[in-house]
Amino acid sequence: MGLKEDFDLYAEKVKSLPTATNEDLLILYGLFKQATVGNVNTDRPGLFDPKGKAKWDAWKGNEGKSQDDAMSDYITKAKQLLEAAGLPA
Repeated sequence: MGLKEDFDLYAEKVKSLPTATNEDLLILYGLFKQATVGNVNTDRPGLFDPKGKAKWDAWKGNEGKSQDDAMSDYITKAKQLLEAAGLPA
């Protein structure tokens, strides 16, 4: 399988994670957005949207990373979380 196929596979697998910390979920979110969209292309949410701000910040933290590198990092993080949860990676 190629990188894109592996990425799609792990994007599906992480949906079965029984538990994950908010920090881990934000890392995955930021990498996913960078891999699928590229650099941040929206304004940062305002004061009354703390969840949106956290997600935006996680995405912004990956700015400049190539989409292939973001996919690879996403796969690595997903494997770590799946193994930690005792699920097949």
